[in-house]
Amino acid sequence: MENKELINDINNNVNEYIRNIKESVDEKRALVITHGCQMNEHDSEKITWLLEKMGYSFVNEIDEADFIILNTCSVRHSAEDKVYGQLGNLKNLKSKKKNIKIAVCGCMMQRDESRNYVIEKFPNVDIIFGTNNIWKLPELLTASYNGTKLAMDIEENALSIDDKLGANRLYNFKSYVNIMYGCNNFCSYCIVPYTRGRETSRRPGEIIREIEDLARHGTKEVTLLGQNVNSYGKTLDEKFSFANLLEEINDIKGIERIRFMTSHPKDISDELIYSFKNLDKLCNFLHLPVQAGSSRVLKMMNRKYTREDYLRKIDKVKSLNPNIALSTDIMVGFPGESEEDFLDTLDLVKKVEYDTAFTFIYSVRENTPAANRTDQVPDKVKHDRFERLLDVLYPIQERKNKAFIGKDVDVLVEDISKKNESKVSGRTDEFKLVNFKGDKNDVGNIVKVRIKDANSFSLVGEKIES
Repeated sequence: MENKELINDINNNVNEYIRNIKESVDEKRALVITHGCQMNEHDSEKITWLLEKMGYSFVNEIDEADFIILNTCSVRHSAEDKVYGQLGNLKNLKSKKKNIKIAVCGCMMQRDESRNYVIEKFPNVDIIFGTNNIWKLPELLTASYNGTKLAMDIEENALSIDDKLGANRLYNFKSYVNIMYGCNNFCSYCIVPYTRGRETSRRPGEIIREIEDLARHGTKEVTLLGQNVNSYGKTLDEKFSFANLLEEINDIKGIERIRFMTSHPKDISDELIYSFKNLDKLCNFLHLPVQAGSSRVLKMMNRKYTREDYLRKIDKVKSLNPNIALSTDIMVGFPGESEEDFLDTLDLVKKVEYDTAFTFIYSVRENTPAANRTDQVPDKVKHDRFERLLDVLYPIQERKNKAFIGKDVDVLVEDISKKNESKVSGRTDEFKLVNFKGDKNDVGNIVKVRIKDANSFSLVGEKIES
């Protein structure tokens, strides 16, 4: 854990750069483009907080921006390719707008290959930083304005300093909170341990204080973030589990809903499973990525559990809470996956009956063990299996959603429809998306809605007037 003197020194350093940079960014406008997961979204909230402190205002169009930051994801090749395409388009913008600044940060920049490719192919990039040193942005921007051709800083290991700086929350009624950083699992297809570093848990008191402050400022729903929240506490000096942390947060006044992402099956404990029964604020929703339904493939993936282990844990969750909504991640076409293995995945999906699933086609990631395998599944086979998986998933999801028709549910309203200002949308306790007639006064509130219709992806409701 970081010592207080180091944190104070860094805070003083950041504040000094912020004060100095304000003159250079007078009346300048910024745009942050975010790729990837909730952790990246939360990182962007910290970035926009720093930008605002430096005097930036924000725009939504690239052509209007004086500073563009691409916060990147490297989970799949397609995510990286999208960033390279954006950087190519920005070359033209920079040729017309000489004083514009362009920064690239996030997971891609933690990878030597991706970072070196950006440096070589896109000389229009002014600033590069990674996932572990967002707080360096004011210093790097200062260096760029002072003539440094490429201001770059990458930290290999995560510090929790970023969470002591603040964040420009996208919503004031729901908030992301990092409870840990990094990952120690080293799944054979995944580069997260190389981009986010090794696992480190934040101190519980620090997390509680942050959430208490959020509650005082109107946060009703908090989502706890970590690459594997189930292993929270393993790097702490004191014995303190993830279930212990949930109990503490459940007692915070003002917080009405607690969610968490992401949860690894090998570390989900009975103590955590019982939390879904015992904690009234813990949402009736569990995202438990299975990745594959074949024990043989799971072993090749280095997931450290079997099909049978996973199903036993699901059965225990359902026995304590029969109505819990279940979500997962499923990968199709992992190297060596046979037709029999794939049929095991389809069978598991039918047994569990997921309310929703994030589905992926395996994508080779350099420098991971799976990338070196010679038994890669042909693209045609992968796409065929992907479509067959969706053919099984969607009817289950639709049936699970249609079971809500006629029920009254509590919905935390999040947004007004961009197409129709008389329509709003939000999430139930089970994370079901609900669309219904409402107005801007509903946003940020939990309202009672009667479900009238449903499809595979969302529910349609009618607000119950009190």
